[in-house]
Amino acid sequence: MGFKTADLPPVDAEEFLGRPFAERMRILALHWVEYGFGTAKMIHVIYLLKVGLLSVLAGVALATATSGVGPFWHVAAWWNQPVVYQKLVLWTVLIEALGIAGSWGPLAGKFKPMTGGVLFFARPGTIRLRPWRRVPFTNGDTRTVLDVVLYLGFVFTLLAAIVLPGVPSESLSKALPHNTSGLINPMLLIAPIVLYTLCGLRDKTIFLTARGEQYLPALVFFAFLPFVDMIIAAKLLICVVWIGAGASKFGMHFGNVVPPMISNTPWLPAKWIKRLHYRNFPGDIRPSKAASFLAHVGGTTVEILTPLVLLFSTSHWLTLAGVVLMVLFHAFITATFPLAVPLEWNVLFGYLAVFLFLGFPNESGYGVVNFSSAWLLAVIVVALVFLPVLGNLRPDLVSFLPSMRQYAGNWASAVWAFAPGAEAKLNTLAHRPTDNQIDQLVAMGYPPEIAEITMQQTIAWRSMHSQGRGLFSLLHKHICDIDRWTIREAEFGCNSLIGFNFGDGHLHNLDLINAVQRRVEFAPGEWIVVWVESQPIHRGTQQYQVIDAALGVVERGTWQVRDAVEAQPWLPDGPIPHVVTWRRADYATPVQVRQPPRDAVPQTVS
Repeated sequence: MGFKTADLPPVDAEEFLGRPFAERMRILALHWVEYGFGTAKMIHVIYLLKVGLLSVLAGVALATATSGVGPFWHVAAWWNQPVVYQKLVLWTVLIEALGIAGSWGPLAGKFKPMTGGVLFFARPGTIRLRPWRRVPFTNGDTRTVLDVVLYLGFVFTLLAAIVLPGVPSESLSKALPHNTSGLINPMLLIAPIVLYTLCGLRDKTIFLTARGEQYLPALVFFAFLPFVDMIIAAKLLICVVWIGAGASKFGMHFGNVVPPMISNTPWLPAKWIKRLHYRNFPGDIRPSKAASFLAHVGGTTVEILTPLVLLFSTSHWLTLAGVVLMVLFHAFITATFPLAVPLEWNVLFGYLAVFLFLGFPNESGYGVVNFSSAWLLAVIVVALVFLPVLGNLRPDLVSFLPSMRQYAGNWASAVWAFAPGAEAKLNTLAHRPTDNQIDQLVAMGYPPEIAEITMQQTIAWRSMHSQGRGLFSLLHKHICDIDRWTIREAEFGCNSLIGFNFGDGHLHNLDLINAVQRRVEFAPGEWIVVWVESQPIHRGTQQYQVIDAALGVVERGTWQVRDAVEAQPWLPDGPIPHVVTWRRADYATPVQVRQPPRDAVPQTVS
């Protein structure tokens, strides 16, 4: 892997692309074990510069300069200043909303341009995805001038709250008599809160891009709670995020997340260390015991137990140990450069751990027992845990991010399959500020064959996760001549259509397929989507759909999670079994007509 050159599989590109699909997946999955995405290290440097200059340097400089503290390089002067903390949270919301934080750049499938977000959200005519059909005044799937005005209003009101100086606060003065910086004027937060909500009701993509499931509650706390309660509520919020993410890793999925994430770590060149996370490379690349230990002890256990310690500890040294552990936890995730690249989020959460639990320790009057109202505290706790609990029980009702399933491996996911030449139709989509990723790479100078191999690495990555094996099993069963079809990872493809994705399959479900179909009009059999919902925490199955863009859903069913977890990425033993619970009576695959039974009795297919 060079500084400027990517590390691609050592194959003849043209000969490789002529191989059977399963063979290509085997080669690319084995290559991922040792090289990850093979990204040129220059790309990682660009990400680090972006985080260092935009998120940290610019954010801290602006927050301190407008708060009367600093200078920004004098960390001791501002790290525990409440108004700086508030402004850094708002700064992160701002850059997330603009699309220049998470899900940015080549590791998220954004090659040219590297930014999504604002290029889509500030452009009338682009695709808009409402979260709930029954909400009044949200009909349609096209972004209007009103939507653009709401979005830009959200951005500018955030900026106003950041740049205007703090104001005195009676509750702050009571807790910190010597503080002269004040807090953000609560009145300046009303408009961002309202616009956050309105934008989200009109388009869930904006809400999720701006990470509203985590930052909107923080803004509400800033605006309406007295200072001590605000700090305690913020502690509850960050602990719910940590514990929710940890709890979502229970089960069999998460073990499959750690090995490919470690393999993609650019600062870890030793192949033998990467291979340790697989059972028996190259014959068996399911997770090893070392990977399971790292996943469930270094991951799940740390994310659940450490926040509980921080929330209730009254010992300085125990709290310090917990903070150090969580900072290292977020530093580790940042250092692996996961494909959704939530680097700014991890940097902020590392700072929040220090600010909240060391700057305002429980033993100094900032513990949950010090909240002013037990009833209000109970309401806040219930509100914070409601969506994570519901999302784990009914993942079809709650998106991946509000369910707090960050990197749990238990994701709603999809793979797209295009008949030969059909993918190019997406480039006819009106008002879209990007081309298909394959065309972005070619426009950057990649030879078409190399661009194709680069994109196929993303589906090899998907095959290394449990749901990928189920999805590819469906493709093998529904497309007879799969070797000639163009297969794409839906999370990457979704990024080029709506400007954002962070592992949330709800952003590329039937609503997006229908929105694209109304604009492009694929013929039956030209675009086939296999889509699967997350596993409910109390069930051992996942529910899938097979979608023909021109016909809608043509099949529904389930598969056993255990079957998907135990399969090899390239399915050498054939597709995993699935149970068909419904199939459209007149449905036929693009290349073979079937006459399925018309009764509704579930059928097991192996």
